[in-house]
Amino acid sequence: MSRLPTKSDFPSSLTLEIIPPPSGAAVNILILLHGLGDTKDSFARLGKNLNLAETACIAIQGPNPIPSLFTGDERPAFHWGDDVLFDERRGEIELDAGFKTADVVLRESVLQKVLIEKCGYPARNILFLGFGQGGMAALSAVLPSSSEFGGVVSVGGRLPASSTKPERKSRTPIIVLGGSRSSQITRSAVDQLKECFAEVEYVKWSKSEDSMPASREEMLPIMKFLARRLKSRSGVPEGALEV
Repeated sequence: MSRLPTKSDFPSSLTLEIIPPPSGAAVNILILLHGLGDTKDSFARLGKNLNLAETACIAIQGPNPIPSLFTGDERPAFHWGDDVLFDERRGEIELDAGFKTADVVLRESVLQKVLIEKCGYPARNILFLGFGQGGMAALSAVLPSSSEFGGVVSVGGRLPASSTKPERKSRTPIIVLGGSRSSQITRSAVDQLKECFAEVEYVKWSKSEDSMPASREEMLPIMKFLARRLKSRSGVPEGALEV
């Protein structure tokens, strides 16, 4: 039997918030990864607003702070990359800055040691939702695994350039969403995902930018994906396994 994780299960160096399910036991775990320059707080609110039955959300903060020199703001800002790389041509911080640190944090510490080994969750019951660089970190974390995870929702996040094509396509289903003028979810980025993952759904929004969903219409594909992939014990006799 699986159990809901507590903060003490995770390494003390990791900053996160656990949102219990609104009803029922935590059959599923949805890991929420914020975008470049954000904190866990906005995605902790997202986890509460999603209100997914039998699903606990874990909003994790990027392991590396961004110096205020880069942000021009004293407010805390974090990222998932190994370094802070500034793209002078575009005048912004580069999303793809290496994900070795994030891979260790997510793949080894969060997934394997805590959720699977300590808390007893099958990989199939663990899902990710990430924005921008957080989406990239999620895709990078699950790609090499031979296990089928519940799925990855990536808003404006492609595979990192450092990702290598696996011998066999990953069985983890993914959905990627981007604006009509997305600089990240391009045709080549979608093609690369289809070379690495067996099941890829691509949603191109009518809005130009890669921002988080701001309407019911934009959120609907994500909710449909989660509805298909989230497990439930509702109506299943105790001790039985849902197929």
